[in-house]
Amino acid sequence: MTNTELNTNQNTPNTQSTPNTVLVTSGTGKTGHRVVERLTALGVPVRSGSRSGEVRFDWADESTWGPALAGADAAYVAYFPDLAAPGAVEAMRTFGGLAVRHGVRRLVLLSGRGEPAAVLAEDALRESGADLTVVRGAFFAQNFSEGALTEGVLAGEIPFPAGDTAEPWVDADDLADVVVKALTEDGHAGLTHELTGPQLLTLAEVAAALSAATGRAVRYVPVSGAEYAELLGRYGLPEAEARWLAELFATLLDGHNSSTTDGVKRVLGREPKAFADFARDAAAAGDWQG
Repeated sequence: MTNTELNTNQNTPNTQSTPNTVLVTSGTGKTGHRVVERLTALGVPVRSGSRSGEVRFDWADESTWGPALAGADAAYVAYFPDLAAPGAVEAMRTFGGLAVRHGVRRLVLLSGRGEPAAVLAEDALRESGADLTVVRGAFFAQNFSEGALTEGVLAGEIPFPAGDTAEPWVDADDLADVVVKALTEDGHAGLTHELTGPQLLTLAEVAAALSAATGRAVRYVPVSGAEYAELLGRYGLPEAEARWLAELFATLLDGHNSSTTDGVKRVLGREPKAFADFARDAAAAGDWQG
């Protein structure tokens, strides 16, 4: 897909107005906490849902969904572990119906770029009839500073099953800014915003940018999907989950996502953040001081 803003439901009217209260699911996650911070700064009442927070929300415990939705009229939906994961379609169908019954009229869904299984989950949530905006993101740059790849940066070696495929790494701050626009401004209902960074970088080029920013040698170590699943298993991930993740990465990094979009600029009116700038800022903030 190359079109960054597709009206996937031409018959859905844009009846949005600024929400009174927003539920942010996975509110302590990589994008969730950023959305919470931005909404709070705008003065929008926020309910930050998490497994152990004041507003309890757990994707694995359906009994927590209704109480978290009660009193909200908009929600940011960030499904864990991934919208392409087994069970996501039914979860989205159930959550969407429950949200509408609680009076939630606006949903903004985090989805993955180029994930056919995620599209099925998007469609299931769309069945709710709520005003839905889908935000499809490329791989996050912050995976190297806040996510699973941080340890590799610190160790100087990033093993990953990407070969020489180039990816348009998107900054999670850019994505959060787009989500907040979709939650608080009219005109986004029925749209799909596809977000990438401004350039394509292979993992070898990413490692070079990280080396320059951190002042430490970082190199990319290509591994097969099976080798990566074994590595995840050594870190304690259950075998089935490790194998599924490795297969997902192999699917996403086969080259079909090796293109950039102007989605960030269309929504925010500015260029997306370059990976080198992300790395420089993360290093300055002390993200790799471990």
